[in-house]
Amino acid sequence: MTFRKLALAALLALAPAALSAQQMDAVPDRAAGEGEGPFPRMLIAGATVVEGSGAPPAGPIDILVENNRIAALYPGGAPASVRNSASKVVEAGGMYALPGFVDTHGHNGDPSKANQPSYGYKLWLAHGVTTVRGVSFYFGPNQPDLTDTARSAANTIAAPRLIPYAVFGDKWSRGAPDSPAKAREWVRWAKAQGYWGIKFFNSATPDVLEAALDEAETQQMGTVAHLAQTGVAEMNAAEAVDLGLDGVTHFYGHFESLLKDGALPYYPEDYNYFDEQSRFGWVARLAPQAVEPGSEEWDAYVDALVESGVTLSPTFNIYSASRDVMAAKNRDWHARYSLPSLMDFYAPSATNHGSYYKDWSTEDEVAWRNFYDKWFQLTKDFHRKGGRVTAGSDPGYIYQTWGFAYIGELEMLREAGLAPLEVIRAATLDGAREIYEPRGVEPPMGRIAVGQLADLVIVPENPLANLKVLYGTGHTRLNYETGAIEQVGGVRWTVKDGIVYDAPQLLESVAAMVEAQKAAR
Repeated sequence: MTFRKLALAALLALAPAALSAQQMDAVPDRAAGEGEGPFPRMLIAGATVVEGSGAPPAGPIDILVENNRIAALYPGGAPASVRNSASKVVEAGGMYALPGFVDTHGHNGDPSKANQPSYGYKLWLAHGVTTVRGVSFYFGPNQPDLTDTARSAANTIAAPRLIPYAVFGDKWSRGAPDSPAKAREWVRWAKAQGYWGIKFFNSATPDVLEAALDEAETQQMGTVAHLAQTGVAEMNAAEAVDLGLDGVTHFYGHFESLLKDGALPYYPEDYNYFDEQSRFGWVARLAPQAVEPGSEEWDAYVDALVESGVTLSPTFNIYSASRDVMAAKNRDWHARYSLPSLMDFYAPSATNHGSYYKDWSTEDEVAWRNFYDKWFQLTKDFHRKGGRVTAGSDPGYIYQTWGFAYIGELEMLREAGLAPLEVIRAATLDGAREIYEPRGVEPPMGRIAVGQLADLVIVPENPLANLKVLYGTGHTRLNYETGAIEQVGGVRWTVKDGIVYDAPQLLESVAAMVEAQKAAR
């Protein structure tokens, strides 16, 4: 086996989810009472609207939805004739309405963590996520990526809108696409199956990657890459973007493009990529090897990224436990909403991907905090100069549970320096544009505007003042008048395709899954 094939096998075994022969349980049909609508005419009344493009909040506004489209916006309130003609009125006075959130980095296929995919789908919906790009949702052949996508589009399951990407070389049975001709063949095959785009793991030689990227553009398919350490010596982020890559996810490839000394990163003599504590412990030691923010080389790299039109989806949250693993494993939501099997997967393990805290020290955490400082600065500089940043959560690993992880990503985008309105734009319009731009069209969702799909999030508290109110567990606040400790916030309703989902009800169904698994044990 060549090193490239060995590297691909290793990446698909270690990086998101295993290529398991196990099948997930089928997602059950949407039950009666699980979401209402779509309605011929629905009025969402009295909300303050945060419309998604970065425009400031405005309200009260009544939003008229006809079937699955926003038909009109009425500042100050709709006429009585309009209100009386609505078959459903959602009373949202004093609440905030935002476009449905877009998660640009999703997975949902590993039976050892959560055998029922509706667990993740419902947690996404309960946190206002109405569109998810799966990179991939499932790994390996004969998996239900495309059937789940079709069922979600038909609204026969309770799930966000699903955008299926396939990992380069995965899904088919014709061998590794290890030549430019075969790379083009695989891309055309993936397009014909119904995949919208491709996720790369640095498993291709530069000539093969170049051919695949070129063919993807011809086929109007999106491309995104996790430029892993096993291939970054031949293809860092600067080089991949030069070849036409649409998006870089995580941090991989950036600092390797900015090394102070030499062409390759330094690794200690006992480094072992297949030992994930070694792998991730040394990720943080990469930052000091890169040039400093504000240097000529740093600014030139940021400028080149912006000029290329590449999108960054940093997924800050998925590695955040490395800064404080004790806090991550004791999050508010684990007791009620994280499955026991998922908590087992998160625990230190020699085999589970991302479960690498086998002997995690203060020195490791300090190194990661310093790493985040530089990663945040890179993202902030890129965004400030006009680059597009989107919100992806990569859930199901490293103490990051579906839905909750997405809100954590919004908080970390804020920490990186995006203003609250910029965070919401990253989570809505910019995420939608990243997905639809390769197809040559403006997205049908991502804003609260006439003609857009009826994808909405309705929240009792103001998320611009405090993103924590978007967590399903809400936000803890002391009531100064009564002295009571209150739990406030949480999404109240998520509207996807004109269907109104009761977010607390979705969370209760997830809690029931957790309790059932605990009882079975």
